[in-house]
Amino acid sequence: VHDIDIVRRRLSVAPGHGSNFTSMAQTLNRGPVSGTAVKPPSKKKKPFLVDFYSTAVGKKYVMAITGIIGILFVVGHMIGNLKMYLGVVSEGDERIYDIDVYGEFLRELLVPILPHGVFLWILRVGLILAVLLHIHAAYTLTVLNRTARPVKYQSPRDYQVANFASRSMRWTGIIVALFIIWHLADLTWGWVNPDFVKGAVYYNIDQSLSRIPVAALYIVANIALGVHLFHGTWSLFQSLGWSSPRFNNWRRYLATGVATIVVVGNVSFPVAVLAGIVEYDPDAVTVTLEEESD
Repeated sequence: VHDIDIVRRRLSVAPGHGSNFTSMAQTLNRGPVSGTAVKPPSKKKKPFLVDFYSTAVGKKYVMAITGIIGILFVVGHMIGNLKMYLGVVSEGDERIYDIDVYGEFLRELLVPILPHGVFLWILRVGLILAVLLHIHAAYTLTVLNRTARPVKYQSPRDYQVANFASRSMRWTGIIVALFIIWHLADLTWGWVNPDFVKGAVYYNIDQSLSRIPVAALYIVANIALGVHLFHGTWSLFQSLGWSSPRFNNWRRYLATGVATIVVVGNVSFPVAVLAGIVEYDPDAVTVTLEEESD
């Protein structure tokens, strides 16, 4: 017993042993330990597309894809509106403005599978959703970029490039978005066109763009659209990862060509109406406005 007491006293004064005994005591006092580690509850995994869209790369892809949809629509819409310059054509025994025939063709798409005008509205809703998604991706991507780079550009040259490439896109985008709302209210729903007649495309264009403030609005909005198209067409290839210095020239030619064709074509419409080149003549047609609205 005396020897055991000596060992205990030596261990109690030995450096480090006191803490060892304390740790052992704490371990023993914890009670039984489960053999299986407790895992924290895992978060529910997001769907792939939602998770991808939350990244900067995903937002750029969405902006590029919706941008392509917008470019194709704008070009196609402008080409269709060029039928305004064809004037009156013969449709069976009737004489009618060619752009009115084109408008009725669009409303008759997939008839009788779908009711009259339904497929056209499906296309319109799809385009509106694409525009909203484009706007949301642009806004959230801007927020991500500002969060990732809180320090502003230090070089004056870099600031000028950023000012032209990003800030002009933002403002021209806002102008284009507001113009889309006006355009629908003017020539689709007729809310802001007092003389609107449903189905009479040529007449409605003439009545709308004969108002000088409205014609000026269309010209300014389409110039903003051209600026937006130029930068959008140029940058969408980079957003999709298809950028290469070897292709910069043809990317610039494509962007310039798309923007120029759309601006020249769309601006020509209000100019032609104000100049009297496009003017509705009820005596030139055999289909009355009342018949077109039926």
